[in-house]
Amino acid sequence: MHAIEHGSSRSGRWLRERRLRITLWIAAIEGLLYLFHVLHLWEAVGLAVIAVAFWWYVARVHRSFSLRQIGWIFAASQLLVLCVPIALAVLKAVAIGVIALLAIAALIFLFTERPS
Repeated sequence: MHAIEHGSSRSGRWLRERRLRITLWIAAIEGLLYLFHVLHLWEAVGLAVIAVAFWWYVARVHRSFSLRQIGWIFAASQLLVLCVPIALAVLKAVAIGVIALLAIAALIFLFTERPS
């Protein structure tokens, strides 16, 4: 049995119990929108800035338990969405590095091969 937090509401407790799941679903859907070029990088960055500012200045200090949970979900999901372009940039850099290493290895092989 869980203790009920002082000042919490039924909807706020429901959101708190499910906030991680809701956050991950929102981030997954918006991440797919980014991958399919419906959402662009600067839109995602702007939305994340707005979400964190909303959480920091409004939701975090608000009396409404539900609004605090909604603000947390909003901020966390938008920050997770920013991980998608970062991960794509890292993967792209790794792929370019692998291709460059393969090209260097091929050049070494070509230049060190003795003509027959």
